Amino acid sequence: MILNYIWVAFFVIAFFVSLFKVIFLGETTLFPSLMNNLFDISKSGFEIALGLTGMLTFWLGIMKIGEKAGFIELLAKLIGPFFNKLFPEIPKNHPVIGQMMMNFSANILGLDNAATPLGLKAMQGLQELNIEKTTASNAQIMFLVLNASGLTIIPISIINFRQELGAVNPSDIFLPILIATFCSSMIGLIVVGIYQKINFFDKVVLTYLLGAVLVIASIVYYFNQLPQNQIGPISSQISNCFMFGLIVLFIAKAFINKINVFDTFIEGAKEGFEVAVKIIPYLVAMLVAISVFRTSGALDYIVAGVGNFVHLLGFNTDFVGALPTAFMKPLSGGGARAMMLETMKTHGADSFIGRLSCIFQGAADTTFFIVALYFGAVGIKNTRYAVGCSLIADLAGVIAGIFVAYLFFH
Repeated sequence: MILNYIWVAFFVIAFFVSLFKVIFLGETTLFPSLMNNLFDISKSGFEIALGLTGMLTFWLGIMKIGEKAGFIELLAKLIGPFFNKLFPEIPKNHPVIGQMMMNFSANILGLDNAATPLGLKAMQGLQELNIEKTTASNAQIMFLVLNASGLTIIPISIINFRQELGAVNPSDIFLPILIATFCSSMIGLIVVGIYQKINFFDKVVLTYLLGAVLVIASIVYYFNQLPQNQIGPISSQISNCFMFGLIVLFIAKAFINKINVFDTFIEGAKEGFEVAVKIIPYLVAMLVAISVFRTSGALDYIVAGVGNFVHLLGFNTDFVGALPTAFMKPLSGGGARAMMLETMKTHGADSFIGRLSCIFQGAADTTFFIVALYFGAVGIKNTRYAVGCSLIADLAGVIAGIFVAYLFFH
């Protein structure tokens, strides 16, 4: 239901903002631009879905091999005690637990191309357990919010962009992003947990959460000991080596178990095309609404309003210049990336707002895109509190990002 209100609001706000700018500011080309962008983004939405087809085909084929080789079941058993508390609706040692862990692992390593198809596979598994097929289950909401919070330990693409734009130390945003995205994920987990009455003081939950904190702290310590110019290359090597090694392990184990690896891959790959076709209408609908909202200039007015409000309160406003990236991130990953690059080109990759825009880019994921993609793939219409909790997690990432940017760079 909330997506319905948001979708309508984007169009209505875009219309009135555009009307105001045409009448009072004389921007006579705005409505033609809106219509051109509307048609262009509709085409782009289809092309994005088409582009996902290849990744979906490959990764769902690999997942099918992993399932038949027994790795997904093994992963489910390893993480089972924690997930049984976090996802009480899922039967113990169910394969979908392993599928979710594969998705989280790809996200954590910053491998978006792998994370998306793995996430769609997991969402399909959760849908099979969902009693009300058009309404998001508790497990699906928790899974989606943790995805939207965007926990990423190794922000490979952001480091690469900073290097291309001449940053002296491209990896200097590594630790701030890790802190901000960890805050986003923890707040998302807690907010959903409150809705779902999860006992966070349970000894199993506490043990796993404290273990996660210890792992994050260890990673922070390790990378903090490295020279700045080595963080990017080493993190990239670790991420890609891990995922490729996992693929080879799946294939080798299946072959040893005398499974027809090629036929198994084809069996899983066929599912990828079916999923890609299903998501096209949802993807186009959301991207079109976001495009008209952005093109109208409504986002610029929101940023200006926030800046004026902060100034009236007497606080430092240096962070305001990076807010377009923060506001665009829940709406459009590509749009936020463009905002980040534009900010670094305009103000410098090593400027305060240049660095902060990078932190915003890495602090959370693209909420509305993920909602449209994941829920659209399984036909969920009633998203319940999923969007609200995801946006709270996004906000936590933005606030944490501002604090760490002032701490590290101001």
